[in-house]
Amino acid sequence: MTLEEIRLLDTPALRDAVDANLERDPNAIALDKRLPHAALVATQVKYLQRARRKLPTYFAARAIIPSLAFEQASSEAAAACKTWSGNRCIDLTCGLGVDTLALSKAFGEVISIERDAVVAETARINFARMGATNITVVNDTAEVFLQRFAAEGRTADLIYADPDRRSDTGRKLVLLEECRPDIRALLPLLRQLTPRIAVKLSPLFDVAEAFRIFGDRSRVRAISQHGECKELLVETGDAVTVPAVGVTVLDRGEAWFATGETPPDRPVGPFEPPYRYLLMPDVALRKTRTTERYAATALPDAFAAPDDGYLFLNRLPDRPPLGRLFEIRSCERFDPARLKRSLRERGIRSAELHLHRFPLGAAALARHLGIREGGEVCLAFTGIGDTLWAIELKTITL
Repeated sequence: MTLEEIRLLDTPALRDAVDANLERDPNAIALDKRLPHAALVATQVKYLQRARRKLPTYFAARAIIPSLAFEQASSEAAAACKTWSGNRCIDLTCGLGVDTLALSKAFGEVISIERDAVVAETARINFARMGATNITVVNDTAEVFLQRFAAEGRTADLIYADPDRRSDTGRKLVLLEECRPDIRALLPLLRQLTPRIAVKLSPLFDVAEAFRIFGDRSRVRAISQHGECKELLVETGDAVTVPAVGVTVLDRGEAWFATGETPPDRPVGPFEPPYRYLLMPDVALRKTRTTERYAATALPDAFAAPDDGYLFLNRLPDRPPLGRLFEIRSCERFDPARLKRSLRERGIRSAELHLHRFPLGAAALARHLGIREGGEVCLAFTGIGDTLWAIELKTITL
C-alpha cells in the first residue's frame, strides 16, 4: 500500500464507501464498476471484516488496515495483557499500533517508532480516529531514534519492542539478532535509558534461551488463546527482583512461578486408574515447562504425567483450569487390535485424536485403527512409564 492510497482512504468519500460496503463480499466490491477505487475499498473491507473479532476497537473506528501490518499485529486481547504503567513509554516497533494503543491507556505519554513511512502515516491516522491523543508516532529507525533520545538526556519508564520477525524476502526469523531492530545489540543502550525493558519474542522462542540472553533479572511469560501460543514476553531490568516464569491463558487466568522455587510437596504415587477427569494442560504451560508446578499449586491431588503430560483428577477443580478438561469414559492399556475392533463394532469411523509421549503420530495411528481424524469421539493416547494408554474422553464445559 502506498502513501497516496493511505491518504485516499482517509478522504470522506472513501471512508463513506468503506463503511457503506462493510457487509458485502470483498470480491463483489472489487468487481463493482460503479464504485471509485473499488479494489482499494474491497481490500479495506476484507481486513476490517477480519478485524471485527481480533481488533474490535480498530473495527469500530473503521481504521485503515494494511494487509501485512494486520497479519503481524497482536490481538487486542493479547495487547491488554501488557499491564505496565508510568509516565513515558517508548514502543520501538509501532506497526499497526495495537500494543501502542494498549500502552497509551496506562502511560501519560507513548512515543511509537515506525521505520516504514506508509505504516507510520497509517498509525497516525488510526490513533486520531480512535482518540488516542497521547501517542506521538515517529517515522525513523529504532537505532537512530534511541541515539538521538539519549543525546537529549531523556529517559523512559518502559521501552517495549516487538521486533520484526520477517526478512526482506518474507522468511520467518526466530533468532533475536536476525530481527529488526536487533534488541541484543541495543540492550546496553536500552538499560541506560530505562529501568524496565519488555520484548515480545517469537512463540517458537525457547524460554531457557530468553533467560540466557536477558539475564536472571527477568520474567518470561507465555500468552495463549484457544490452544495456541500467541506471544512470549520477556520483561527485564531493575523493576524485576525475582526471576520468574508465567503463563496467561486468555479468558481463563494466569499463574506465575519463581524460577528457583521448589514445588510444594505432594503425594505423587503410581498411575492408578480409574480417574474421573483428564486435563490437557494449556500450550502456555507446556511452552514454559511448568505443568507439574501448576499441578502442585493448583491441583495437588492430580496425577501429573511426565514431560508436561496429561493431568488426571478425581474431582473437578475449584477454579477454571489452565487447560482443556474432559470426563474420562474409559482408560485402558493400548491394545490396537482390540481398540480397532471396538470402534468398528460401535460404528465409529472418525475420532479427534490427542497424543503425548506416544510412539505413533496421529495420521499413522488413525490408519492403524482404520478411522479418519476428527469427529465423532475424542481419544487420547499417552505413555506413562513403560505402558501405553488409550483414553476415551467427553468434553466438559465449566
